Amino acid sequence: MTERQKKLALLACLLTIVLAILDQNIVSAATVKIVRDLDPVHGLELLPWLVTAYGLAATAALPLYGKLCDVYGAKRVFVAAIAVFLAGSALCGMAQSMAELIAFRAVQGIGGGGLMSVTMVVIAQMADAKKRAGQSGMAGLVAGLGMVVGPLVGGLLADSASWRWIFYVNLPLGAVALTIAATALHLPVHGRRHRIDFFGAGLVAAAASVLLLITEWGGRSYPWSSARILGLIGLGFVLIVLFMWRQATAAEPILPLGLFRNATLRIAIPVQALIGVAMTGSIVYVMVYLQVVRGIPATRAGLYLIPMAAGMTVAGTIAGKLMARDWPVKWFVIAGSACVLLGTLALGTVGVSTPSWRIWLALSVFGAGLGQLLGQLIIVSQQAVPPRLLGVTTTAVRFGQTLGGALGAAVFGTVLTRVYSAKAPGGAALDAVPAALRPQALHAFVSAIDVVFLGAAGVAAVMLLLALRLRVSWSTALDDAAERPSPALSR
Repeated sequence: MTERQKKLALLACLLTIVLAILDQNIVSAATVKIVRDLDPVHGLELLPWLVTAYGLAATAALPLYGKLCDVYGAKRVFVAAIAVFLAGSALCGMAQSMAELIAFRAVQGIGGGGLMSVTMVVIAQMADAKKRAGQSGMAGLVAGLGMVVGPLVGGLLADSASWRWIFYVNLPLGAVALTIAATALHLPVHGRRHRIDFFGAGLVAAAASVLLLITEWGGRSYPWSSARILGLIGLGFVLIVLFMWRQATAAEPILPLGLFRNATLRIAIPVQALIGVAMTGSIVYVMVYLQVVRGIPATRAGLYLIPMAAGMTVAGTIAGKLMARDWPVKWFVIAGSACVLLGTLALGTVGVSTPSWRIWLALSVFGAGLGQLLGQLIIVSQQAVPPRLLGVTTTAVRFGQTLGGALGAAVFGTVLTRVYSAKAPGGAALDAVPAALRPQALHAFVSAIDVVFLGAAGVAAVMLLLALRLRVSWSTALDDAAERPSPALSR
């Protein structure tokens, strides 16, 4: 590829990341208008599935995308993912009922899952090792900023135009990315064998879907001790065991277990999962604190995340430039984990009347940590494997972050509910507390929020300990057992 083609392709990659991340977060700002337009009677009951359908589909498709990249080449898979995402976006904009919109969100999610993971593979294949750090770090930074600005953009579009433009706006941007990818992107195809373990892909997709349903329903729609949740937990365990067995015996597994014999990946994947836990949990419950305790409307509460976005931008830009000058990636993983730890500890001290500047400062430190972390562990992991395993390695790391984010939101939600119920006057819900007892209830709620943030700090502390043990090296070969059939299969 010429330098001009590489710059155009990088632009396409960043556009697709923006589209994927925005669509994970943009819908939340327009939910009221969507329900009023499509189903004012029963729409509220189906509302959670607008977000869940996208997340389930994107997560379930992730492992398969990695193997497809390794077999058929990243360009073909990249183009296909963009096309599916755009088709889903157009269908969502034309939906005439909540059921249709939920189904089309799932189609959109299948494409969206590919945009996030395959983009990192594309960047890795078209950039040399020195430039890869800066470009992958830029991609991670764009992804993080998308989480912050998504609700703001959704609110602006919903207020100034029809909610359908939340989906239609994807079409011109996606068309630009699709055109560039089809014409300017030229990548090698490393795969030599064309056998894909679709059965294994189905097992991991089912296991991920069950896990996400458990985190979505547990403690909210159904008690954790209910037969439905316990049944899902049992089903998830069986599916995970079957998936592990399949990966150990398949001729070409969708996720080679030999990857986990790599010292770098044994640290990078858990750290990436913990990043998902800390990031999703903290962002969600900062917004909860601002709206419930401080009484700030959702749109204005989103403005509080601007210092976090600024911290991400500054730290991510500096880290990318320094890594391009051969500064070790490991240093930024350690520094980023430390900043996340400090930021969450500071958030764990908020009270009912904490000055805004303290919240802004804590969020800016937290954002600086994320700016140094997002995208870097993918680089570390990609450097540790040969080109033929680039796809499955990248999606394995992304898969860890996605599941970590879902688990973080669910676990922290349960902690918040339990701690508040134990401290609130009579254990009553905040809205049901008499006016005379509301100050006491607010203090109980803030105490519960503090426990959530301190829990996120505990997660960040584990991240930091693991980051200190991270070994970064460029590997030209991985144990061939990662791709060989097992002795049991040979017999």
